[in-house]
Amino acid sequence: MTETESYMRKHNSGFTLIEVIVVVLIIGVLASIAIPQYKRHVLKTNRMSEAVPELTSLSQRLQRCYTAYGRFNDDSCAVYKELDLGGYVTPGKGYYEISISNVSPTAYTLTATAILSQAEDTENGCNELKLNHLGQKEPMVCW
Repeated sequence: MTETESYMRKHNSGFTLIEVIVVVLIIGVLASIAIPQYKRHVLKTNRMSEAVPELTSLSQRLQRCYTAYGRFNDDSCAVYKELDLGGYVTPGKGYYEISISNVSPTAYTLTATAILSQAEDTENGCNELKLNHLGQKEPMVCW
């Protein structure tokens, strides 16, 4: 073995600049795919854990009022009075404000509007969920 070969073997450890750049590029590509997917998953999870159960629960409570008083908009109905006073923010992280509209003795529409960081959930219009007295849900892809 010559002196040059011996010198190169001793000092040829570590990574070259090209190898480091390739690794950084691969990490960048993976991150550009993974981060948006993760954000979509978080938004969907928040929607399914906060807005959907709260709309369903309020709808059931309104149905009980209809059974007890013969109408959805009776002043004796606590849930109607609570919703009729204005925005009702969901318990938990407070990502949705729920309101009631189109109220009559025999009909209503509940709307959960995304607030805070959840307002970014605009794909398919999922930042505003609706549920009416017939159990019809809009937009359906968000449920």
